[in-house]
Amino acid sequence: MKRLFLPYILFAMTLGCHTAAPTSEKPVVTVCNPMDLSYRFCLDEPSRREAADPTIVWFRDRYYLFASKSGGYWHSEDLTSWTFLETDQIPVEEYAPTAIALGDTLYFMGSSTVKSTLYKSGDPLNGIWSVARESMDIPVWDPAFFLDDDNRLYLYWGCSDRNPLYGVELDKNFSFIGEPVELKHARPEQYGWEVPGDYNTLVNQAPWIEGAWMNKVNGKYYLQYSGPGTEYKSYSDGVYVADQPLGPYSLQEHNPFAYKPEGFAAGAGHGSTFADRYGNFWHIGTMTISQKHMFERRLGLFPEFFDEQGIMYSPTRFGDYPMILPDKKISGYEEIFPGWMLLSYGSKIQVSSSVDSLPPANITDEDIRSYWAAASGNPGEYVSLDLGNLCDVYAIQVNFAEHQTAIFGRQPGLAHRYTLEYSEDGSQWTMLTDQSANQTDNSHPYFQLPEKKTARYLKITNHGVPGGHFALSGFRVFGIGNGELPGGVTGFSARRDPADKRKVHLSWNKAEGATGYNIRYGTHGDRGYLDYQVYTDTTLTINSLNAGAAYYFGIESFNENGITEGTEVVEVR
Repeated sequence: MKRLFLPYILFAMTLGCHTAAPTSEKPVVTVCNPMDLSYRFCLDEPSRREAADPTIVWFRDRYYLFASKSGGYWHSEDLTSWTFLETDQIPVEEYAPTAIALGDTLYFMGSSTVKSTLYKSGDPLNGIWSVARESMDIPVWDPAFFLDDDNRLYLYWGCSDRNPLYGVELDKNFSFIGEPVELKHARPEQYGWEVPGDYNTLVNQAPWIEGAWMNKVNGKYYLQYSGPGTEYKSYSDGVYVADQPLGPYSLQEHNPFAYKPEGFAAGAGHGSTFADRYGNFWHIGTMTISQKHMFERRLGLFPEFFDEQGIMYSPTRFGDYPMILPDKKISGYEEIFPGWMLLSYGSKIQVSSSVDSLPPANITDEDIRSYWAAASGNPGEYVSLDLGNLCDVYAIQVNFAEHQTAIFGRQPGLAHRYTLEYSEDGSQWTMLTDQSANQTDNSHPYFQLPEKKTARYLKITNHGVPGGHFALSGFRVFGIGNGELPGGVTGFSARRDPADKRKVHLSWNKAEGATGYNIRYGTHGDRGYLDYQVYTDTTLTINSLNAGAAYYFGIESFNENGITEGTEVVEVR
């Protein structure tokens, strides 16, 4: 271990600073992960919601979002408000659908164990589709199309615990030109992020390598893929780089490029990379719950950048806190983080009733996998939070959890109906938003307040549920507290496991007043692109390293009042 004090280099700058809410007169527009969508109830037992393996494409001044097992697709003009379109004209029950815009036509194809059918539409906004090709040359799973800037078309695919990812060129009729090329094999013995398990510890189990996606940026081809398995919090996307669309490919130094192993909702795997209308890149990936069923999943949207050396990276620091959707070209993560901190972690809670095995503490533990349930779904069931002090509240995210539902598929009339109120003293309440007549079936609604509110107490009251009990996995409140910043971290140390270089053991002293910590790290001292967030703990083992690379680690502390940056970087070889 080599200890470096580098307060002046870029890496230290990315570790964070005291942040505050935006002060410009122009209001910002924010979103929060998991994405605020109408996640569908699955068709099979047990009753649960799912969306995963997303593709976003830009077509005719609109974003189109396709995801596994969703019963249709979404469209949006701004990446903020999404409209769902239900259709039976394309196979929306297939896994890992892909789409590509070619001229004035949008093409769609799902995964299949038989030869997939390709569909086309000139008017997807109205759900009008037709068959473009009855069957592809061979069955493909987790497909992804790519159009090069010389108008040559390619197909990439693969989803297996033993087979590689493949690629092939296509002609104008979508037929193969030549034989498929093997592009990437799993190497979990070298790359810790490919080892299965929530914490990459199942070393004797083969990973699932899947979800191919391709982008070309500044003359380089970026072959993206996911592993080690959709049910794990470690689900992430890695990337290989080449000078030609079919390789040969070499591992990018920084990997995985999209990685969110902790926080309220974990996972950033099996997604797609796309550019918005301003030329900013985004990565949409799969976030795991995987409690009622392995395929209980949600979607997450993260910014993506390419540095001066062409390194692709997708920051997930505070990746499930509010972020600003820009209305211009941006150059870094700091331009989209509004500085709104989590105010509700560990808050005192009052509830109307509880199922004994699902206590109220699950509402504020920052874990989407745990939830509280009231004794019923009756109107009047409620949750009240005490933030402990008066705070400036800017946004609220409500995360509903289904408890003992018996709902399957999309059905008319499903909706959570409720009211949100706030108070300074716990006795006089003011309405924040009245959703008692809500008609949308969104299970992770996010509310950015028109203006900040000074509040200590917040309350949600049930007026109706789609089915089962009134239940919450998170009642999350964002803003700025009125207390002190946390103390800086001392005693930070890192030790590479001599028996397994994929592992590093970190420890530090508890920082006074800290709610949690962000470990920022990477393979260069000036590129802390990876992030690992912890609450309360002061030790951590990360098992997802590249065994053959050196790493640099830094740490910052945070609480409801802001962030205290770290300036010490530790090198491990």
